Amino acid sequence: MKTIDLVCLTTLVSGLFLTQIETATSQDWPFWRGPSQNSHAVADGLIDSFNPKGGNDGHIVWFNPNVGGISTPIVMNGMLFTIVRHDAGKATEAEKVVALDAITGKVVWENIYNVFLTDFPAERIGWSNVTGDPETNKLYVLGSCSLMQCLDAASGKTLWARSLSEEFGMLSTYGGRTNTPVLFEDLAIISGVTTGWDSTARPCHRFFAFDKHDGRLVWQTDTRPLPEDTTYSTPVITTIAGQTVMIAGAGDGELYAIQPRTGRVLWHHPISRRGINTSPTVSSSGIVFVGHSEENPQGTAMGAVVAIDTVPSGAGSLPRERWRALEVMAGKASPLLIEDELLGSRIYAVEDSGRMRVLDALTGEEICPALKLGTAMRGTPLYADNKLYTASLAGIVHVLQPTEGGLDVVIKTRLPGGQGVNGSMIAAGGCVFLPTTAGIYCLGTSGFQPKASPSRDAERVASVPDFDLDSRTAVCDMLQLVPAEAIVSPGQQFAIEVRAFDELGHQVDLPVGVQFQVNGPATIDSEGVLSVNTGAMHEAITVLAVTGDSARGVTGSARFRVVPPLPWSFDFSNNEVPVTWVGARYRHEARSVDGEAVIAKLSTIPKGTRSQAWFGPTDLSSYTITADVKAVEGTDKLPDIGLIGQRYVLDLMGESQQLQVRTWAAQLRMAKSQPVSWRAGVWYTLKLQATLTDDVAEIRGKVWPRHEAEPDDWTVVANDAAPNHSGSPGLFGNATNAEVLIDNVTVTR
Repeated sequence: MKTIDLVCLTTLVSGLFLTQIETATSQDWPFWRGPSQNSHAVADGLIDSFNPKGGNDGHIVWFNPNVGGISTPIVMNGMLFTIVRHDAGKATEAEKVVALDAITGKVVWENIYNVFLTDFPAERIGWSNVTGDPETNKLYVLGSCSLMQCLDAASGKTLWARSLSEEFGMLSTYGGRTNTPVLFEDLAIISGVTTGWDSTARPCHRFFAFDKHDGRLVWQTDTRPLPEDTTYSTPVITTIAGQTVMIAGAGDGELYAIQPRTGRVLWHHPISRRGINTSPTVSSSGIVFVGHSEENPQGTAMGAVVAIDTVPSGAGSLPRERWRALEVMAGKASPLLIEDELLGSRIYAVEDSGRMRVLDALTGEEICPALKLGTAMRGTPLYADNKLYTASLAGIVHVLQPTEGGLDVVIKTRLPGGQGVNGSMIAAGGCVFLPTTAGIYCLGTSGFQPKASPSRDAERVASVPDFDLDSRTAVCDMLQLVPAEAIVSPGQQFAIEVRAFDELGHQVDLPVGVQFQVNGPATIDSEGVLSVNTGAMHEAITVLAVTGDSARGVTGSARFRVVPPLPWSFDFSNNEVPVTWVGARYRHEARSVDGEAVIAKLSTIPKGTRSQAWFGPTDLSSYTITADVKAVEGTDKLPDIGLIGQRYVLDLMGESQQLQVRTWAAQLRMAKSQPVSWRAGVWYTLKLQATLTDDVAEIRGKVWPRHEAEPDDWTVVANDAAPNHSGSPGLFGNATNAEVLIDNVTVTR
């Protein structure tokens, strides 16, 4: 465990939770775990019975069968938002954010976007959740293909988007685990396992903070390299000992505390040997609770709920593990904490098998025998109106009453056949919303009508500031350069913003006399205006800002990829994998083969033999990419070798001996193949061309032995009526069976 000194933080601020979205009202539920990030709703008069067949005693205000899925919805300003599949099973299948009128359940708008370059199965569309910002009436969404968008909540219009796979190498895997954005002040924070470029080329679970207004990258932070898993643990932002802290589980199995304004890691603690998928919960006394269902760091027991005491006992002290309840297999539903004056503090942990365990929050001891709620559960319990609301994967709904002895069952009912529940129940506007695979229910008491949310100027949920303005330190301890990373063009000029922060992560005045240093083909003036050299070609630039107090060595840095306009040509004569390629350097190496400079996709990289790499901006369209490729001899099986253009893949498939064009590998909503006979030890030329005409994409591919003339005809031609309009050029490959050699890569209009 490593730490940054907490600087004598000895006083715990009263009222620990820092409300994530300060303008949330009691009628809003703008985050999947609610306005206080703990699955608690301030409400009364909610349902204590429910008949899914309807009728006078059904308490069904409305049911919309068109928004069935696995995401947890949110409610903000009288609207409900969720993520679902679009046109399931059709050639136009995609993912979409849907807005409903929370009072009537009628669709107000849809924002439809393609799923591309992912192994994500269609059944796991909408794994993430929408996050709302009542302050700006905007939404933040991470799609299944790692497309992060900021949407206008009133119209559904996309305001900005970042393709985290193409820009940062974020993995979008068959397991479907996708994270949910978290908002803090002017930041939208997201995380995932990425394989980036240059210093971030090694796979790592990374956290990214974007400016929520314009999408600029403000900071990124690494955890331990080579994590075991991708995860969907959503961070919680809180105040501990006077300091704002983001607590998050990571793919390396550790719990991290990070300053949300700066990305600085304060401490981390081992929870599991594999990735953590549950969201942490924090008590009013600074205890963090988190669950998992994998191997523990020591011993052979599987699963645990862990309590971490985060309040420092003295200067420089580290958080300490208070208790660990072993063999509680709580790896999907997040632990629910209830701090009650009469019953005391208790943790309600639902195991993956659907058993609810009730633990004493102070000791970890079990309060009562486990209560069976179903055979499997993924949703986190909702606590509202002094009741717990849960729903199982098989569609069994419980309303439970906490008691001194444990739990009483108020109601138990089963949804109609085929309706399952993957998300969590929420409460807003006096109603309970139940998301199912068949649709969303709005549930209210008899004769009750749901309420529209008050305006954003209404009473605010109380929050606790993370420092006293009169007593905070004003000493600059770090500099932050914004943007922290970007693509730049030869001859481009732009200003870099410099911010200063103290050791506790509070922004302070910028010291006088900040100086800049540049490594790479650029210059920078004293005001921070970067000028890229006109002749720069696919190079890296690093900018370092240094305060005048050289003894303290306060610095900040940013990095930039220089990507010139098309055409591009790469012959690897400099014996390097291009530094600006995302997802390439860890999985490829430069070689000389028979006197020819090439790069090789390695077959020995753990969990990296099947991968993608990207060369540049995501707004390119209608271009051609070619490459010479060869499968290395020595194995009985052939690899797969491919090119990426405009978010389509041209795949020379080894074992099936065919050339295939596709965009979504797991679903093949648009795919076309032709038989092709090819073998190892022979150089071939692959060529992929994508054009966009009248909102239809035509994708053409061909392959031929390199020593022969290029054939006139295309090997495979496909049309996509639901086209990808743009995307970064790149490489695809699966070197599990054999290594792949690559040379002479070109991209032209």
